[in-house]
Formats: sequence, structure tokens, C-alpha cells
Amino acid sequence: MANLKVTQVRSGIGGKQNQRDTLRSLGLKRIGHSVVKEDRPEFVGMIRTVSHLVKVEEVD
Repeated sequence: MANLKVTQVRSGIGGKQNQRDTLRSLGLKRIGHSVVKEDRPEFVGMIRTVSHLVKVEEVD
């Protein structure tokens, strides 16, 4: 199963509360911070919610 590297590139300040909560649920804490998540529907949906705030790369 592939993994996704999610990097926060924009701030959640000024966004909706659910978007800020989603960033925290993904484990992102600040701009430039990256986490690796499995390519599963739960995480893909969370990433889609904050797609304008993050950059996503596929890793092995």
C-alpha cells in the first residue's frame, strides 16, 4: 500500500474551525511540517478538506 507525505504549506489561521481541526488530526502543527500517512479513504478525505493548505506527495 502506498503512503502519502503531507506537508503544510499555508496557515490555518482565518480558516474554518473544521479545517483547523483537520490539520491537527493529520498531525500537522506548523508551516513546513510533514507527516506520512497511509493512502486510505479516511486520510484522503481529510486531505481533500484542507487541500488548499497542504502539499501531497506519494512516497514508498
